[in-house]
Order: sequence, then structure tokens, then C-alpha cells
Amino acid sequence: MSGANVSGPNSNRSEESAAPLVPLSHLDELWFQVAGTRCNLTCNHCFISCSPHNDSFGFLSLDEVARRLEESVPLGVKEYYFTGGEPFLNLEMVDILVLTLRYGPATVLTNGTVLKDAWLERLASAETESPYSLEMRVSIDGFSPETNDPIRGEGTFDRAMRGVHMLVRYGFLPIITAARTWPIERDREVIESFVRVLRSAGYDRPRLKILPTLQIGAEECRTRGYQPDERITPEMMNGYDVSQLVCEHSRIVTDRGVHVCPILIESPDSLLGATLEESQVPFGVRHGACFTCYQFGALCSNYSTTPPSPGSRQIAHGGNRSHEESRR
Repeated sequence: MSGANVSGPNSNRSEESAAPLVPLSHLDELWFQVAGTRCNLTCNHCFISCSPHNDSFGFLSLDEVARRLEESVPLGVKEYYFTGGEPFLNLEMVDILVLTLRYGPATVLTNGTVLKDAWLERLASAETESPYSLEMRVSIDGFSPETNDPIRGEGTFDRAMRGVHMLVRYGFLPIITAARTWPIERDREVIESFVRVLRSAGYDRPRLKILPTLQIGAEECRTRGYQPDERITPEMMNGYDVSQLVCEHSRIVTDRGVHVCPILIESPDSLLGATLEESQVPFGVRHGACFTCYQFGALCSNYSTTPPSPGSRQIAHGGNRSHEESRR
């Protein structure tokens, strides 16, 4: 969808806001805030400030996820994403993923520090038996302890790399996701360093996804928040491919209901309804984070807008790949 007319009245927005409206073209991706805001780490750039003590959003149970999976079928959802917090703090996470692989491709966003052999053995077996792929996205924000640990916590680089090694050993090809906490001009240098380190650790064909930081949550305290002029205007939408915005094709389930996207769950206007059907309404992209999504596109999905470095692979869409492609 290019050049769509996305401006107009929005009952959710304040009168003074002139935010463009983005309609949901089709519910392609369904996200689950499966671990709420509970995480074993306290990263100082986390856009929803997850931590071991943040219980503002709760876990989703296997029964709740199962209900939502069934609800998604007649709506034509193509793939499923699981995030938190740290998803594997949810004790039902493995069961949830095994069930999801009966419905479609699944992706888990994890910090890789709490993985267990028994879990990965079972998940590898479930993926082998499924016609769908299981992707693991591991967050590592630097290619060494010196570059990663100031962001994610002391010792987290070594723990995450052990997780990557485990995933590779069980046949997964994890997507290494890094938030750009360095100047964008250094992208090539940083990516090449990531590739070198990952290959030396036994990951021969590393896949990388570089993300911009979002100036909300903990990152707002670490650096700065959004400026008033960092917003999408109606004029900016003229000729813009709105499919680059996650709200155009995705929704996320939390323990409060269905929200517009994984980034904005703490914003009151992000809660669109109790059911997936109720959530299929246009959304006014009035937030600073919407501006970042507009600038970079494909923030949440398994796409990458960063050119690949030699020895790495550009991230493709996380759809239904063959097992020959998804397994080592």
C-alpha cells in the first residue's frame, strides 16, 4: 500500500493532535507480551523499562495464548511473535511455542541468558515436526563485554554468547539484534566486528538486525526523550509506503487486551479492545516512537534495513521457510 490517504478524524486522539491515521490493512502478525514487563536484566535503553521488579504487565498463560491463536485463525494471521520482558521467564513458554508451531511460524525475542538444554532440545524437535519455522532473536548490544555490558549489565555479553552457542548447537540460526547505541556512521565497522566475534564463537553464518533506539522508557533517561517536532505529520504520509509501519499489519496481546504495537503498550491510547476483531481500527500515529518507526521501517518484524556485511546474512522475513533453510 503506497501513498494511501491516512489522515482523518480519530476518536482516540486529543483535539489538538493532527496525527495521521494508519488503517490495519490485514492482520499479518500477531504479537504476545508473553512475559509482561518482567525481565531478568535491567537494560538502560529498554523502551518499556523491563526489569526483575517491573510487574506493570503480567504473564500470559498457555490457555490465554491458545485462545488467541484460535481467535487469529479466521483473521488470516500469518506469523506469531513472542516478547517481554524475557519470554523464557514464563514457565509455560516452551509449551506455548510448541502449540504455536501448529498454527504458523513463530519468533521469540530473548536475551539468551536463561536458556536450558532441555527446552532447546524439545523446541528443535517441535520445529522439525512442524511445517513452520521457529526463529530465535537474541539481543546483544555490543560485540564485546566492553561495548555490550554498559548497556545490558555486567557479565551479560558472555552469558548471551553462551546462549547463542547453545542455539547453534541445537540447529537454530539465531538473529542477533542490536540497538544502535553508536553513531550510525560506524554501522559497517560494528557489523563487521559482530560477524568476526560470532564466527569465532562457532556461528558460521550469523544473521544480524540493527535497530535504532527508541527515546522512551529507560532510553529517555539514558539520553533524551523525543522533541516536539519529532512527530509524523499528514504531509509526511504523502507517497509513503505505510506497510513499513508495524501498526499497518500487526497487533499485540497483553494481559490487559489487544494493543496497537509492541512499542507503545504503556501508552493508554494503544489499547484498542478486548478482542482481535475490536483491535482492527485505524490508529493515529501521534507518538515520538511512531516517528522512529516512520524513519527506519520494519522495526519489529524479522526484516533488516541495514546492508549486510561480508560474512553475514541480510535478515529475511520470518515467514514459513523450509527446514533446509532454517536448520543447520
